[in-house]
Amino acid sequence: MTPDARSYRAVEDPVFDAEITPHRSLGPRGFAILMAAFGTASLLLSIPFFLIGAWPVVGFFGLDVALLWLAFRMSFTEGRACEKIVLTYLELVVRRVTPKGVAQEWRFNPSWVRLESETDADFGMTRLAVRSREASIDVARALSPHERAEFADAFGAALAAAKAGPHFADER
Repeated sequence: MTPDARSYRAVEDPVFDAEITPHRSLGPRGFAILMAAFGTASLLLSIPFFLIGAWPVVGFFGLDVALLWLAFRMSFTEGRACEKIVLTYLELVVRRVTPKGVAQEWRFNPSWVRLESETDADFGMTRLAVRSREASIDVARALSPHERAEFADAFGAALAAAKAGPHFADER
């Protein structure tokens, strides 16, 4: 049975609403602590080399710190990407924003949408796609296989509810 709708306006309310962002295990504070520790260690380890006259080694220690900082900066930039999936009884909207802020949006009629997935015996669900007639887009790409499977279950249930349509409550 589908959720009760108190008015015809409720048909436009989201049945499913999810925002997916890439997981980042290290926040800004952790990054600052890591860089301070790594920079301090590199500085302390480079002092003996400088004192014995092997000063070019100091530059390589500095290069390691710079490359680590650059790698984390690229990771944090990629972390700005997001994917928003909103399902109502009338339409499914998939909006994807790249790390540079460029947005793409796809709109589908929920009646024509079906989920397609690929599952590997060793890794779990490796792909989840929304297909409508000829169009197909991958969704939940930032999730792990286990999270993607959970997302597919929840989204599949919401999609079935949207296809069934709203149940208008009798207010007598």
